[in-house]
Amino acid sequence: MNRLKGKLALITGASSGIGRAIAKKYAQEGVNLIITSRREGKLAEVRGELQRQYGIDVHILVQDVSSAENVKAGIDGLPEELKNIDILVNNAGLAVGLDKIHESDMESFDRVIDTNVKGLLYVSRAVVPLMVERNKGHIVNIGSTAGHAAYAGGGVYCASKAAVKTLTDGMRIDLIDTQIRVTNIQPGMVETNFSVVRLGDQEKADNAYKGIEPLTGEDVAETVVYATNLPENMQIGELTLMPNHQADGRTLYKS
Repeated sequence: MNRLKGKLALITGASSGIGRAIAKKYAQEGVNLIITSRREGKLAEVRGELQRQYGIDVHILVQDVSSAENVKAGIDGLPEELKNIDILVNNAGLAVGLDKIHESDMESFDRVIDTNVKGLLYVSRAVVPLMVERNKGHIVNIGSTAGHAAYAGGGVYCASKAAVKTLTDGMRIDLIDTQIRVTNIQPGMVETNFSVVRLGDQEKADNAYKGIEPLTGEDVAETVVYATNLPENMQIGELTLMPNHQADGRTLYKS
């Protein structure tokens, strides 16, 4: 049953990768969209594609989630009809390199924490009160199996995703007296441009996936849509998905 058609979803980091896949999957279900990213050209490309193929309404919002002022101005500046957001997907996130913590560029700490943790908080702080006013909505935070335990070269990123898990739980507690649902989706290894950004090299990114069939952005998108399409009297608190040959954030089998 499609319980989503006609709803409005806001998706951060929607210009590529998992965010773009989520936007497309929602469009297929007849969901109207607000898509955000720092890259206006890419957002316009996504908007054109989805409006042509699925006939839904797509509004683009160019914003940097790591800037509280930018986020607040963007949400406050939406037309009133676009403030009736039914689904918020906090997807924007990144990792920088695989250096040990004590050998990392300190600027990388700011990039990861400002995007993955503060960005989620800034967007949620701007959008969730709009849901509370209507006493309805669903918040989906994109976490990671990396949030369960640290792995070599990923300490700061893992910490940021552990924060996503805890913040999601905190949101669910804070909103327990409302009809708003809160879900943490935790993917394992997913092949997107994420690794290219992290490693700075396409060949290195390709090598990371050799010997294993990773998840795709479409796999994650299908899971997000499933969780938000459930009857409104139930919520999935946390859902973890991984490739067949991944057991947890650190254990892989490559043939």
